[in-house]
Amino acid sequence: MRKLVMGCAVAGLIALSPKSEARPPVLPWALPMVCQVPKGEVGLASWYGIERQGKPTASGELFDKDGLTAANWKLPLGTTVRVTNLKNLESTLLRVNDRGPGIPGRVIDVSWAAAKKLGFLEAGLARVEIDVVSFPNTCIRQATSSSSPELN
Repeated sequence: MRKLVMGCAVAGLIALSPKSEARPPVLPWALPMVCQVPKGEVGLASWYGIERQGKPTASGELFDKDGLTAANWKLPLGTTVRVTNLKNLESTLLRVNDRGPGIPGRVIDVSWAAAKKLGFLEAGLARVEIDVVSFPNTCIRQATSSSSPELN
């Protein structure tokens, strides 16, 4: 009986105690990134595909050569870009899900399907323009012409 009374007393104290104001710690990787909006970067693009099929990308998803994806070193994973082949003016929207290209002097690697859509599958390389369409939700967009950040 004594244990029952003590147990009820402790439960009552816990129930009536004030709620904690403690908040979980803010982890650095959970904070929004400040992302600069580049002005139409121009450079060489290459493509990759068959040898990477089904292997993990930097984002953790499995590479799909038939997906409209790209690899870039500068842009946050999840960024959507419009890539335009400057030779034939074909363009397509791609999602950055990997890091690369692995060869100096290139600005972007695109998937096999993207290279086909952009018309440089057989050539292997193309001079392209890259325009950011949208950043992932973890970004605060910082326009190069504006000083105030805006949440994307």
